[in-house]
Amino acid sequence: MAMIFEQESRTFSEYLLVPNLTPRDCTPDAVDLSTAIVRYRKGSAESRLRINVPVVSAIMQSVSDAGMAIALARCGGLSFIYGSQPIAGQAEMVLKAKKYKAGFVVSDSNVAPDATLADILAIKQKTGHSTIAVTDDGTAGGKLVGLVTSRDYRISRVPTATRVREFMTPFDHLVYAREGITLSEANDIIWDNKINQLPIINENGQLVALVFRKDYDEHKENPMELLDRDKRLIVGAGINTRDYQERVPALLAAGADILCIDSSDGFSEWQYDTLQWIRRQYGDRVLVGAGNVVDGEGFRYLADAGADFVKVGIGGGSICITREQKGIGCGQASAVQAVAAARDEYFLETGVYVPICSDGGIVHDYHMTLALAMGADFIMLGRYFARFDESPTRKLLVNGVYVKEYWGEGSNRARNWQRYDSGSEGGQMAFEEGVDSYVPYAGKLKDNLDISMAKIRSTMCACGARTIPELQEKARLVVVSATSIVEGGAHDVIQKESERRS
Repeated sequence: MAMIFEQESRTFSEYLLVPNLTPRDCTPDAVDLSTAIVRYRKGSAESRLRINVPVVSAIMQSVSDAGMAIALARCGGLSFIYGSQPIAGQAEMVLKAKKYKAGFVVSDSNVAPDATLADILAIKQKTGHSTIAVTDDGTAGGKLVGLVTSRDYRISRVPTATRVREFMTPFDHLVYAREGITLSEANDIIWDNKINQLPIINENGQLVALVFRKDYDEHKENPMELLDRDKRLIVGAGINTRDYQERVPALLAAGADILCIDSSDGFSEWQYDTLQWIRRQYGDRVLVGAGNVVDGEGFRYLADAGADFVKVGIGGGSICITREQKGIGCGQASAVQAVAAARDEYFLETGVYVPICSDGGIVHDYHMTLALAMGADFIMLGRYFARFDESPTRKLLVNGVYVKEYWGEGSNRARNWQRYDSGSEGGQMAFEEGVDSYVPYAGKLKDNLDISMAKIRSTMCACGARTIPELQEKARLVVVSATSIVEGGAHDVIQKESERRS
């Protein structure tokens, strides 16, 4: 006879947080939203990777490309660039995000002195870079002989056949620094000399890196930026259980900081095999998450297999129809609570803490706080991020309203048969597990994310919590009735505005 769980499968909308005493020093500006996202052992100083805000973007074609990875990392979160594409394309996106900003930038726009203005313009057209290094052999590591910036030429005055050596700023007119200088010292030189870039050379005069003024300025504007030890943005990438032996090395070579196996149902031997292969090849050097699961048994299986974090949720996404197509899944609130309990038991038994990521089921901003209170260490969002300028989809005007396209990885549009292959001939999808849709356009990511994080901080203060672990310890939750949900919104009034924020 089939096993039947006695508890109901519940969603976030069925719960509210009951306020605790708010101490005087528990104010929104004192709340720390940083969180560990990979496993660590009891007694360790900290996890090897933390994010500054507890949100990551979904591994989806319509959500996470290089543009989203850059924008979210600059706000303190993390993107997992979608894997339902050729390996080379995904690796290129990872590389683009990793190169976007760094303290010491290895120059990837270089020419030799015999190049022409036409070559400079072609590089600028292709890369968008206005600063181009001139080295004796035209490589990033050649001997520096000059720099070309937009101030060195005027297209209307300089023929495109003119050699670079004739209009570049020569080496003896440059301000430069020697290899070994700190980033702080380099920035001081930039400011003291009122320049926009500082070449770094070694003892042989060979170009080592460039430091840019704009990187310093942008960091000051984005103090929550998620950076690696080389001051580059931290970037994640999705993988599958089919071509991982080729995809993983390519993504690591491109600079991916963390990987995640992408599947609607992660409680499988295929994910076990993928995790074990990564551990045999790389040991613990490679950070990789797995999922999705909805119960403690699935969590323990993946944790034992070597997952650095486990994703929770089946069928709760706004464009996911796995539940109605397959009849599998669980209400997201119930799934998070069950897996969080299993994670805590695992920690007590093994001394290893494996973070969990709540994936799906977020309709309103307050649902994020509920997910964290119920035990999630961080949250994966698709629809939320798909609405913004930085998502890769088109902005359209539909019925007088601006929208962004948004489709599921299980939809025919994604053509992601490697992830959802049902065994049909030719590897084609026998049925869809996602829909093709629109979401209301919402503007810039940072503006919206700042508001959402402000709501979380405010709610945490109402619960008397300054950190996510403290929220999980102190949170008190109540199940709400259908009528109390109605009571919680505006009612029995005539509203002046027809549009309401979530």
